[in-house]
Amino acid sequence: MNISTLRRKRVILPTLAAVAVVGAGGVFWAASADDVSGDERDRVAAAAVEVAGGGEAVDVEESDDPGEAYEVEVRLADGTEIDVTLDRDLRVVAQDRDDDRDDDRDDDLDDDTGVDADDRVLSDAERASAEQAALAAVGGGTVLDVDPSDDPGVAYEAEVRDTAGVEWDVDLDAAFAVVTKVADN
Repeated sequence: MNISTLRRKRVILPTLAAVAVVGAGGVFWAASADDVSGDERDRVAAAAVEVAGGGEAVDVEESDDPGEAYEVEVRLADGTEIDVTLDRDLRVVAQDRDDDRDDDRDDDLDDDTGVDADDRVLSDAERASAEQAALAAVGGGTVLDVDPSDDPGVAYEAEVRDTAGVEWDVDLDAAFAVVTKVADN
C-alpha cells in the first residue's frame, strides 16, 4: 500500500468533513438570518403596528425584495392580519389586509358565508388548540403563526420554531390532528 496515499486520505477526509459541517452551519444561519430581533425588531414592529392602526406584530423579517427592508405581519384584535412592508427608514412600501381576496385560491369560498375559507377569523379556543397541537408535533418551541386553511383536508396552518431553532410548517385537520409537518428551509 502506498504510504503517501494514506497520508493524503488522512488529511483530505477530515478536511472535507470540516467543510461539510461549516457549510451546513452556514446554510442554517442563512435560513434563520431573515428574522429581525432585539431593539431593531421592537422598532420595526412598532412602526408596522402604527401603520396597521393597532394590533400585535407576530412576525418581523428582513425582505430581500428591491426597495423593501422589512416584512411585518400584524394581527389585529379581531384576528384579521395585515402584512406591512417597510423600507429602511420605516416608510410604508405596501400593506395588504389578508382578507383583500387576492389569494391564489379566491374561488374556494365557503358556500354558507361567501367568505374565503382561509380569511375567516379563528376563535381564541381554536387558536389555542392549534398552537398546542403544533407545538406537540415538533416537540416544543415557539408558535410564530396560526391561520385557517382552505387546503382540502387541512383546517389550520401553523408555523413553529422548535427549541433547536428549526422552523416547521404544520398542517392540522379540524380535530387538530397533524396532517403534514415539514421543516421550512
